[in-house]
Amino acid sequence: MVQKTLVIDLDRCIGCYSCEVACKQENNVALGDYYGKVLTVGPVGEFPNLQQYFLPTVCQECRDAPCVKVCPTGASYKADDGSILIDKEKCIGCRYCMMACPYGARSFNAEEKVVEKCTMCKHLTDVGGEPACVKACPAQARFYGDIDDPKSIVSQVVANAGAENVHSLPDRGNHPTVRYILHKENAEWQAIEPKETWREFHQPPRTEGENKNG
Repeated sequence: MVQKTLVIDLDRCIGCYSCEVACKQENNVALGDYYGKVLTVGPVGEFPNLQQYFLPTVCQECRDAPCVKVCPTGASYKADDGSILIDKEKCIGCRYCMMACPYGARSFNAEEKVVEKCTMCKHLTDVGGEPACVKACPAQARFYGDIDDPKSIVSQVVANAGAENVHSLPDRGNHPTVRYILHKENAEWQAIEPKETWREFHQPPRTEGENKNG
């Protein structure tokens, strides 16, 4: 089988948001929406022994994707390369998939009235390129490839890191394939819930009166 996915080295990630910007530019993502969001985890611990790291969140390219299961029209589907995609021609904007995603990795395009998500820049990878976020990362912290191929770059990066330093977001039976590398000497991995953390980025802007009142 083929399972294309991302491996992200958090030991290298500097939280510069280049991946966010590159993604929005390459895919013409609407203002206020994101296919991937860089979160800050921490600081945790007691001063002066504090830890913090940056966590880029994207679609986790699940092996058993709940978004695909709940889609009533077949608009959300698993491609031959293992990636999860959306056929906009079939999408009716019901947003069931958004509710089903454990990671909040989908957004609603209000203008087109369809759901959108990261495609790992399929239009680029189909012609031998890399996702825009991978190309743009100045720290070379992002890798793209077939995690089921032991000779692929992503498999080699994971193997070289050591099993104890390889992590994934909480598995709700969907089996996410994106892997994160974080060594304990840099920070302890925190099993956060990205869907809850993402809420702050999808709230409507507060009015001036609300800001004054806190």
